[in-house]
Amino acid sequence: MTWLITGGAGYIGAHVARAMAAEGESVLVLDDLSSGVPTRLPESIPLVHGSSLDGRLLKRVLAEHSVTGVVHLAARKQVAESVAQPTRYYQENVGGLATLLEAVAEAGIERFLFSSSAAVYGNPDVDLITEDTPCAPMSPYGETKLAGEWLVRAAGRAHGIATVCLRYFNVAGAAEPELADTGVFNIVPMVFDRLTRGEAPRIFGDDYPTPDGTCVRDYIHVADLADAHLAAARRLAGGAAGDLTVNVGRGEGVSVRELVTLIGEVTGDTTAPLVEPRRPGDAPRAVASAALAERELDWSARRGVREMVESAWRGWVLHHPEANRG
Repeated sequence: MTWLITGGAGYIGAHVARAMAAEGESVLVLDDLSSGVPTRLPESIPLVHGSSLDGRLLKRVLAEHSVTGVVHLAARKQVAESVAQPTRYYQENVGGLATLLEAVAEAGIERFLFSSSAAVYGNPDVDLITEDTPCAPMSPYGETKLAGEWLVRAAGRAHGIATVCLRYFNVAGAAEPELADTGVFNIVPMVFDRLTRGEAPRIFGDDYPTPDGTCVRDYIHVADLADAHLAAARRLAGGAAGDLTVNVGRGEGVSVRELVTLIGEVTGDTTAPLVEPRRPGDAPRAVASAALAERELDWSARRGVREMVESAWRGWVLHHPEANRG
């Protein structure tokens, strides 16, 4: 097997590429470097600079490297940006996927792993979200991920491609400090950023129907997520047919206030958070049922939330030395 990983120089993608290569898989990366960082990848992993929207490039790369499987992570992924730029999100996330699947089918590739998101579920009123929970995305980003799943399964049926869709919950942490998330869009780096600038962390709403009034989320260590990709790729390589869609989470909820308190313990900065009004569209609770992934992929998360925060903080300090105030 030779795996093409699109978006493989990104925060999640580089973890996936490294994890697969470390376990003996042959991988190469395609990334447009709009958010990817080439130095996240070791020299042993080839990097092609390009976009999944470039059909001619895709066909050449698939042929020249004798690719036999694809892991597709390349996508735009900011919810607020998707609300402001819906056409861009549909063009890049769905259009890029369509172009890639066309090239995959033409090349006769029979294994495809798609990076989806828990955003496909929207705001379900359930204790645990299973793969059978109805999907009702609340943003163009979530819509593009759901449409992407539909497209992956349709192409799989039409062209005999075995497919897996992984629905990520909230990703945090870093396997190594240099691989840490450099964006400030997810809650952990957002809190780090506020503390580094001497500002109080923000909590959006403390009147939800949860034990402490703040939203409850399922957090997954990015290294565990990478291991889930490896497990799914090996399932495909082993000859599994048809399509599989699974949640990737820990199956345990952590409230925003609990997470902010833990971040204070890890960083040593216990500045009290500011409570601001709710943000539109935030679900009170979004926690995965991870039972199907354990059954179908023989995978389960091994790392806890403290390990996520501690590893993320080491990466943050590496990239922001001013944050380490002793």
